[in-house]
Amino acid sequence: MTDDTGVSVRLDRPATRIIALYGAYSELLLALDARNLLAARTVADAQLPELADLPAVGTHMRPNAELIVAQKPDLVLQLAGRREALLQTEALRKLGVNVLTFEMDSFDKMFGVLEKLGRLTGRERQAAGLIRDWSARLAALRARNAGRKPLRVFYEVRYPNLLAAGQGSIVNEIIAAAGGENVVGDDKKLVRFNEEALIQADPDAYLIQKGPMNPDPQPLTERAHYRDLRAARAGRVLVVDEDRFARPGPRSVEAAEELEKWLHPADEREKQ
Repeated sequence: MTDDTGVSVRLDRPATRIIALYGAYSELLLALDARNLLAARTVADAQLPELADLPAVGTHMRPNAELIVAQKPDLVLQLAGRREALLQTEALRKLGVNVLTFEMDSFDKMFGVLEKLGRLTGRERQAAGLIRDWSARLAALRARNAGRKPLRVFYEVRYPNLLAAGQGSIVNEIIAAAGGENVVGDDKKLVRFNEEALIQADPDAYLIQKGPMNPDPQPLTERAHYRDLRAARAGRVLVVDEDRFARPGPRSVEAAEELEKWLHPADEREKQ
């Protein structure tokens, strides 16, 4: 198996002790009914009830190499992109640990990773079935929204020091599948956005993620410069779960389906 950074790993048999350093991998492996293959988890994955009893090996960005090696994994999975995480990855490889890193900033890439996880765990058939199901649900969403003028959407990752979801994120794909259009045109995953640019963009709908990056978001109506936004005036403001919307995985398709219902209520869909 060759990962997205060009590194190859060869296993003599399907992996039986896996450590996922990014929660999306854990959720995908759970969807493959591969809970028994997970040897440890990150601190953040304690929130997943199925993994709460597993030993923790640090965080996604700062995994503890000593704790990882002690678990004797035959495979460690990491997310590509963040320099700090990649430095930790190289340190693990120098200790003889098999590490594969992948990008998952789109549905297509997520499906590609799921197919690879199926091969790595001997669950190719289960992976293919999930990909067929999720692809069909996305196709149904896109068909319903074909020809419809998309609603312009802003996705708040963090406030204050406003941070937005850009084009290079699973959030962007969720918005598009739901019949929306991301007003942030930058191709990065996360984009620093000032209030002047937001006021100029004046989105139809405003999504506020709540989670580790935005733990206690202030209501839009309490922000002096935001009250006159089109979305605020129309009441089109929705607080969403960070893990559900910003972390690619089994819940990403559900997030798109839920967002479509909110952006385009049933009565509006019937009129069209």
